Amino acid sequence: MLLINLKAYKRTIGRGAIEVLEAAERVSEETGIEIGIAPQPTDIYLLSKNAKRVKIFAQHIDPVRNEASTGHILPEAVKEAGAVGTLLNHSERPMTLIEIGEAIEIAKKIGLITVVCVNNDKLAKVIACLSPDYIAVEPPELIGTGISVSKAKPEIVKNSVKSVKSVNEKVKVLVGAGISNKEDVKKALELGADGVLLASAVTKANNFYEKIRELAEGFFYK
Repeated sequence: MLLINLKAYKRTIGRGAIEVLEAAERVSEETGIEIGIAPQPTDIYLLSKNAKRVKIFAQHIDPVRNEASTGHILPEAVKEAGAVGTLLNHSERPMTLIEIGEAIEIAKKIGLITVVCVNNDKLAKVIACLSPDYIAVEPPELIGTGISVSKAKPEIVKNSVKSVKSVNEKVKVLVGAGISNKEDVKKALELGADGVLLASAVTKANNFYEKIRELAEGFFYK
């Protein structure tokens, strides 16, 4: 899977988010690659109503059990808005281990795919015990740098894949941080990953379609 996190970039909210979606839909149709987009919460409904092949993810959910929880992101709300999954524990929105476990439990009950972000192989192994759908390995020091973790720190990717699979073979591994071109994607897959999680490579691109198409080619690049 190629999962694109739109974070809080102003150029990819509203109409900008739709432009990313349109580009991703075109690439997915042309290549058959599974693509997901994680927009701002306010754009989940907008994108889900216009998505055909692309999966829409929330950037975060809170393990809310008390309805008097003003300001929190209710899992059922993002599900109702059309999201099929959610990111959890991104380095820019960290959670405690207890919160992660509770969020995964709630997500499973309501049918949301979970992508839990971790910064090292040891935490990846711990999170694998909670049985999320995906674990995304992202050393925070490389996020947004353009320096790919799959090239700069390949041992983290390799060890994380090994650690996760030793606990639960059903959990898939994504690679994030610094993924910016098809060579980075190719290297991540060679190290055992099932896909990539990225943001700025797309959100800062001059042409959304051309960049997403290039990244998708990494799944077939030789």
